[in-house]
Amino acid sequence: MNAPAESLQLASIVDDLANRGWSHQRLALPVELSCALAGECRSRAAAGNLAPASVGRGDGQQILEGVRGDRIHWLERGQSAASDAYLDLMDELRQRLNRELFLGLEDFECHFALYPPGAFYQKHLDRFRDDDRRAVSVVAYLNTDWQPEQGGALRLHLERGEHDVLPEGGSLVVFLSANLPHEVLPANRERLSLTGWFRRRGGPL
Repeated sequence: MNAPAESLQLASIVDDLANRGWSHQRLALPVELSCALAGECRSRAAAGNLAPASVGRGDGQQILEGVRGDRIHWLERGQSAASDAYLDLMDELRQRLNRELFLGLEDFECHFALYPPGAFYQKHLDRFRDDDRRAVSVVAYLNTDWQPEQGGALRLHLERGEHDVLPEGGSLVVFLSANLPHEVLPANRERLSLTGWFRRRGGPL
């Protein structure tokens, strides 16, 4: 399964990151790819592969459902045609960000995230306090026919106030990991996404 890189609206993402540190692109992913990824997420869930997400890193990881309630499974190349197509698109974005913004991004890691109805993720930053490798966060939404009354928004805590992004299928949110506090609000239906991070060379602080 191949997806054209320009469907990601790369130029708009680069401009947004340069000007304000975040970007929201509706209908960025091809419909066929978004639906295939949603199906894969549900298949992994049905097979029991999704595990409760933890907070923290290393020996300090804990499962705290009062902080975050999603279940996750990491992507690796070779797992499926849809996953490989998505990872190819992310590599195109990585190269474009490096070429135009000189971010020095070296790799990309991501996982499926399934939020059951009522689950949430409290306000947080994506970069760990003791590790600076995560530089740019990317969230791709895989939910068809999402309605505002179903909740589940990604709430961005910007300098000028809060901004909510609905998890509409095919939408993409990209932002600088160290600078943008955000949270996931509870929804009244199952909520699917791919959450990932471009990483640069670095390590423990």
